[in-house]
Amino acid sequence: MTQPVFRFAPSPNGHLHLGHALSALLNARAAVALSGRFLVRVEDTDQTRCTPDLEREMFEDLAWLGVPLDEPVLRQSENFPQYRAALEKLQDMGLVYPAYLTRAEIKAFVSAKEANGENWPRDPDGAPLYPGDAAVLSAEELRSRAASDAPFSLRLDMQRALAQIGRALSWQETGAEGESLFAEPVAVPVEAAAWGDVILARKDTPTSYHLSVVVDDARQGITDVLRGQDLYHATSVHRVLQELLGLPSPVYRHHRLVLGADGRKLSKSSKDTSLRSLREAGMTHAELRKRIGL
Repeated sequence: MTQPVFRFAPSPNGHLHLGHALSALLNARAAVALSGRFLVRVEDTDQTRCTPDLEREMFEDLAWLGVPLDEPVLRQSENFPQYRAALEKLQDMGLVYPAYLTRAEIKAFVSAKEANGENWPRDPDGAPLYPGDAAVLSAEELRSRAASDAPFSLRLDMQRALAQIGRALSWQETGAEGESLFAEPVAVPVEAAAWGDVILARKDTPTSYHLSVVVDDARQGITDVLRGQDLYHATSVHRVLQELLGLPSPVYRHHRLVLGADGRKLSKSSKDTSLRSLREAGMTHAELRKRIGL
């Protein structure tokens, strides 16, 4: 049997919080329970917000948690050529197109539609689906933007991608904690069309989360992806990209989220739930585990 390989993939763009602690500890526990490995991936494609100091402090927090980390550590900022190669493969298949609408233009267009009583479709995260440049911009404006240095994103033509695959997809999902780790996975149908034409890269960044995560999971030999429930529906997009790129599909496990007092998932902007602030306030490991329900 293949040795299970788990991963924890934080971004050093702020301090780790209680939600990260739950994910890291669950992955480490699962790796031990299944006699597997536990790798760390540094998701630092945002070179402006991700800094060496924040990365150093992130590893200090992980050391305080006591999670055993296996080598090597993968840094996305060192992996840009692999993302470009994957993107070029999709472009050669005719599945990627440049999109010039700004967030403000998309918001204004959708708001006008909804003000007129139209129910504009939204993705599982609640964001409106991309309407297409031609729905908003004139042909002359499109030519002008394409010929200029205007910002753009590169989007996956989801309908064409699904037509090229030509068959129903699914992913393997099983439990994330305790005895459920040993349960047989069940097949979950892929519903990628609900996401519309997702972004794969931007003018100044050669990858997006969706593209990099499938490339990195394959590169690191990840067999089991154990991550938060907020990413459950995004697995549909990841399965489509894995199929198009000929990449293996891990078993997926989506764990519960640690919620704040307002009932929402935690954010790095909330300093009172950061591991550093809690540690400095004297929180012990036992108190932390109780706080996150372990």
